[in-house]
Amino acid sequence: MDKIFTDNLRFIDEHGRERIFSGMNVCDKSTFNEMEDYCHNPDSFPFEEFKARGFNMIRLGFTWDKMEPKPEKYNEKLIETLEKFMNKCAENDIYVYLDGHQDLYAGGHPGGGDGAPAWATMFDQYKPREPFAVWAEGYFWGKACHRAFDNFWANKQYNGKGLQDYHANMWKYVASKLGNHSALFGFDFFNEPFPGSDGGKIFKKLIGSVVKTSIFDKRVKLTEMAKEALGKDKPRALDQFEAEVMTEIVKPCSELVRKFDEEKYSPYLCKMAEAVREVTDKGIMFVDNNYYSNMGIPCCNTPITVNGKREEKQCFAPHAYDLMVDTPAYKYANNSRVGMIFDEHRKTQERLNVPCIVGEWGSCAEGDGWYPHIRFLQDKFDSYKWSNTYWCYFDNILNEDFIKLLTRPYPKAVTGFIDEFKYDYVNGIFTLRYTQDNEFTVPNVIYIPSDAKKILLDGKEAENIEIIKHNGNIGSDVLISTSTGSHTIEIKL
Repeated sequence: MDKIFTDNLRFIDEHGRERIFSGMNVCDKSTFNEMEDYCHNPDSFPFEEFKARGFNMIRLGFTWDKMEPKPEKYNEKLIETLEKFMNKCAENDIYVYLDGHQDLYAGGHPGGGDGAPAWATMFDQYKPREPFAVWAEGYFWGKACHRAFDNFWANKQYNGKGLQDYHANMWKYVASKLGNHSALFGFDFFNEPFPGSDGGKIFKKLIGSVVKTSIFDKRVKLTEMAKEALGKDKPRALDQFEAEVMTEIVKPCSELVRKFDEEKYSPYLCKMAEAVREVTDKGIMFVDNNYYSNMGIPCCNTPITVNGKREEKQCFAPHAYDLMVDTPAYKYANNSRVGMIFDEHRKTQERLNVPCIVGEWGSCAEGDGWYPHIRFLQDKFDSYKWSNTYWCYFDNILNEDFIKLLTRPYPKAVTGFIDEFKYDYVNGIFTLRYTQDNEFTVPNVIYIPSDAKKILLDGKEAENIEIIKHNGNIGSDVLISTSTGSHTIEIKL
């Protein structure tokens, strides 16, 4: 597999081509004792069809609990399973970045939760409570959840060693085993880091800001909101909270988020990166946004440094979801609201000056009412030249109707600098514009989900192209070689 590097806002390969990646999360949140049900089974995952549908990236999630069920006793069987999975990925030209997944910090929450092992979970005098409505309530007012995060960010000691030090050693172990694998793309150390007790304060500020904005902001039409709330399409009431209004709502929370990002999360990332770099110089380091930046509060992470020097290989991996996520009302997801979140993430990417992979996005619901929202997000990603991994893979997902949305044309590798690429879904036309400043011995590679009716290069019928069909006749890679200059490739599907 080609080695991947970073170049300011771009991913590039060893040939100098700009690269774009499309894929999914494949995440197992189960505990160590449920090993027999582990979903990373290389014998059951449909690698060939996954590749045929254009996917060339997997965010491979596991929990700290499963990797280190006892202090400094690592799960070699899990490493073997992950390695076998990655071997199959390499055979199919699918890259992998390893995700240290968590929700609510750890298991033990009545409504859910995963991540840290029990020995590394310090609730102190608090006890998790049953949620009233949604699994994530522990984030909002759960003192046990807040205290567990506080103790982790404070590096509280267990048996004479700090929790973060254990965590760093765990990642060092993982990197020593998998860090030089040909399919390895990078390390995503901590899913959606949460600020602990300050997160509870942020939630209270948000609620207060929602009330204040709803009453005093003239852009919010309370009469219309009430009418929608009492009508058939109740979720439409939240359409009053579009981009500009949401920007105003989250403002009071910015300082607490900045404090967490700069004083706790960024130093943590540097600690993890330093541990990994002790055993391998391979792999790109991932900078996630904190939990509350999923909704548009500006992310304030600083670049990862290793021993005081900026790490060369790093990228930004933001997440964002609409307020309707994980509910049957997802078809009411608001484009303006979520677009604002990703526009804010773009500002963070440019400030960090690193490439971007959207680590989590999307959702699903019955019917096709949510399809336009997904296409809106895909167009947004394309406009910023972002890679992405959809949340999330499940058994037989490739047979679902909505998979046709994710199976779409995009440029896998481009000989030069991508100026623009886009897909006109209505007319079935994919367009790529790029500038090539060197001669290449390798071609452009464009994935298309169906047979091409016409392929144009700079306005003329393209010549000397090669089309490689994938197994199952699902999709193809179009290979086109060009010389220096500005070029436009147009493919009619």
